[in-house]
Amino acid sequence: MNKTTFIPRLQRERDRFELILNQVGFSRQMTIKGVSGNLSIKDILADILTREQFIADRLNEILHSEDYSPCTSHSALENFQKNFGYPDYESPLLEKESRNHIVTYKHKNIGVDDIVEQELAAYENIISTLEKLTQNQCLDHDLFHRIAEHTYKPYRRIIHDIRLWFKSIATESN
Repeated sequence: MNKTTFIPRLQRERDRFELILNQVGFSRQMTIKGVSGNLSIKDILADILTREQFIADRLNEILHSEDYSPCTSHSALENFQKNFGYPDYESPLLEKESRNHIVTYKHKNIGVDDIVEQELAAYENIISTLEKLTQNQCLDHDLFHRIAEHTYKPYRRIIHDIRLWFKSIATESN
């Protein structure tokens, strides 16, 4: 893979993600629980925001030749969360079930518009930093895979969840 093929792929996946969000529409629909388990679209967007911020920060570290290694102790994992405000998503110690709880709690009093604004800024940061990195930096740090894990793979899961939610709403109204 190279940047000239990866960036357009990422942007196509992003377009698909934004298209489904536009179909959701109104802010109040963004806060209805049950889209994915007990999560609302707002909760899911907060999760996307923190994942994108996580990878955007790692890209900036690579750009500035700073080192990152996933947390290998629970105390390091807690300190990472305190320092950055989001989980170390690449730590093998992070429990998948606790991810949404941590992120949802942190963003519960933040409005949908603010989350969307922050999420768009994080995504733009990913693109702009990726464009500055060399092909060798991308390959040396497995960035195409890592970026996909924190952007378009979650987008795909969310698109699937929202489509199922739309179907359940349609079924309930019949």
